[in-house]
Amino acid sequence: MVEKVERSLVPQKLEVNIQKNQQNGSMGNGKYQELSRQPADGGSRAWVIMLASFFCNGILFGVINSYGVLYKELYDNLQKRNVTNASGQAALVGSFSMGTVFLVSPVSGVLTDLIGIRKTTFLGGAIASSGMFLSSFFTGNIVILCITYGVMYGLGGALAYTPSLAILGHYFKKYLGKVNGFVTAGSSVFTIVMPYFMDAIIHKFGIEWTLRTLALMSSMIMIIAFLFKPIKKGDNQIKKQISCGDVFNISLVKNFKYLVWVSVIAFSLFGYFVPYVLMLKFVETNFDEGSDTRLPIMCIGLASGIGRLIFGTIADLPKINIIYVQQISFFSIGVMTMLLPFTAGHYAWLVAITLAMGVFDGCFISLLGPIAFDLCGREGATQAIGFLLGVCAIPLTIGPYVAGVILDATKSYTIPFILAGIPPVIGSFGLFIMKCARNKSTNNNVNGTLDGIKESLTSANNKKESLARQEEDIS
Repeated sequence: MVEKVERSLVPQKLEVNIQKNQQNGSMGNGKYQELSRQPADGGSRAWVIMLASFFCNGILFGVINSYGVLYKELYDNLQKRNVTNASGQAALVGSFSMGTVFLVSPVSGVLTDLIGIRKTTFLGGAIASSGMFLSSFFTGNIVILCITYGVMYGLGGALAYTPSLAILGHYFKKYLGKVNGFVTAGSSVFTIVMPYFMDAIIHKFGIEWTLRTLALMSSMIMIIAFLFKPIKKGDNQIKKQISCGDVFNISLVKNFKYLVWVSVIAFSLFGYFVPYVLMLKFVETNFDEGSDTRLPIMCIGLASGIGRLIFGTIADLPKINIIYVQQISFFSIGVMTMLLPFTAGHYAWLVAITLAMGVFDGCFISLLGPIAFDLCGREGATQAIGFLLGVCAIPLTIGPYVAGVILDATKSYTIPFILAGIPPVIGSFGLFIMKCARNKSTNNNVNGTLDGIKESLTSANNKKESLARQEEDIS
């Protein structure tokens, strides 16, 4: 308790000392502004910001990851109307939602710089809640649902997600890693709870009121936006600093290792969202009537949160090659996905496999930031992640729809799950290409260093000859 009080008092004492020094003329305005913008790393407002970001992330991705509940209802409704390709059409709505979140992520970062964290978050919450509310009136029209639930909710989610993480850097520095881990774990916590919550509302009030309830939850993001008050530079100063280089970092295109990494990850994610979409219907079809259809998704969310904490800590160890760790996570996710159809009739095995999937999913997610930082440096990491997410939007959108089409054609979950698991297994081996790129980069660096030494020696010899000529002239 004493330590908590001391942490909260340190920023106040620092501010008082700064004001005294400024009044006495011992501190310049520039130095004062620099210190006054330092993250507090504690205090009531900082912890409120952390909790607000936690709920923002939880609401957005809790809804997206629990789409399997809505998929089951939409699929049943389409089946009753004898609509062809019911599985593919029902899966397409959730695919658009997830894909749009990733596709708009690069734009969200730029928009945050242009209009500010608060306005971007509020706009995202407004679009997401509006899209969800409109969806409740068109539950029988897949095309409109793709626009309202898919594009609008995904767009709003992307606009709110990026600033909810960016605001943390304004209030934390020393504890930023732990705080970021806590905030991103919000999606795991809400993924555990949301399937049960949504299923209960559907059975009691129907899918229409379920969507309206989700719209109300999403509207809370607009309230959260008012809490996201930046403490750094003002909006006018930020706008003046934006240039074409801020919109897109050209050096990313020239980074061969980064391009390989992005390409492999994008290919590996073709089947990533398939288990989230098909799981509930898979359990209902292949297991006993009393089996909990929502528990496997809950297991993935719970284990993913634990995996992020474990592998996030492992990634900080100096002797750990995080590329190899991500390769292991991809290989494991792929194998576990391919094993899903063979658990039919054995519920305990299904739970065990989904727990393992969740752990390695957390590993994959937690390593994206550190790898982007290692490949592109501190200044390039933000745009590197944004570009990665934008590219990944394509496979995340197509994958579940293709799986649904195959399910309709084969009437079996075996082929869709096996095909969903093949890309991450291939991708785990594809990352070995980065080792060749590293050696190539190392050779280039060595050659560059030798060239630099040669230039220095040449310059030194020229200076020596110049001094010798001056001495001759003097004599």
